[in-house]
Order: sequence, then C-alpha cells, then structure tokens
Amino acid sequence: MSGKKIGQPTKVSTSAKLEKINSFWSPKLIGSLNNAYEIKLAKLSGEFVWHSHLDTDELFFVLAGKLTIRFREPGANEELEDVKLVAGELLIIPKGVRHCPVTEDGEVSVLLMEPSGVINTGDAGVVEGLTNAVEDYRQ
Repeated sequence: MSGKKIGQPTKVSTSAKLEKINSFWSPKLIGSLNNAYEIKLAKLSGEFVWHSHLDTDELFFVLAGKLTIRFREPGANEELEDVKLVAGELLIIPKGVRHCPVTEDGEVSVLLMEPSGVINTGDAGVVEGLTNAVEDYRQ
C-alpha cells in the first residue's frame, strides 16, 4: 500500500439536488471526473440559443420530461432531423455540431457532462439570461 489516502466517496441524490434548482438554463455542478470533466444538473424550459461547442462533445441525459434537440448543418442554416429524448435517454452531441435544445411540454431535468470550463452558450457568446456561470452544488 502506498500510504496515499483517497477520501470517502459520496453518493449524490440527483432528485435532492434538482429540488434546490429554481432557475432554467443554469447548470449546477454536482461532480467531476479526473478534474477534467464536469457533471452538471439543469432544469430547462422553452427554447435555448443556437450554438455549438467547437472543441468538445456534450452529453445530455434526460432525467425527467421530454427534450427536443434541433440540429443544423455546420456553416449553414439547413435544418437536420430533430432528436427527441425522453426520461432515461441520452444523446452525445459531437464537437462543432450546431444545436438548439427545446422543451415543448413544460419543464425538463437533465444531467450534462462536458469538459471543465465549457460555457453553456458555446460559440453564441454571452447571451442575456442564458449564459450562466456554473454554480457548485457539490455540498
């Protein structure tokens, strides 16, 4: 044994964390992997902004509700086929793919995973009311 302590792993109740979230499109940090990837929870309602993440993939895992993610051909306004997700389904959006999450039937709860420091509005830049610093909910 090397003598290095690991610290006690702790479980996370996503339902308890979601109860504390009272704003939409504002991801909350609930964990990290290798100090390189962030695990976040968010509540969504309505339509987000069209954007892409040029240097990273993005994972959406729907915990509750129905989420539609619209896609466009990179560099064009040509619409691609929407992907509809329900609770228990996930989608990985490859880097550089333009997308726009939309809820059509009320509130949706999602778990997100992406590299640390990724801005939720991606290449759309700062968008009033949508670009949010990630608040730490690990405690």
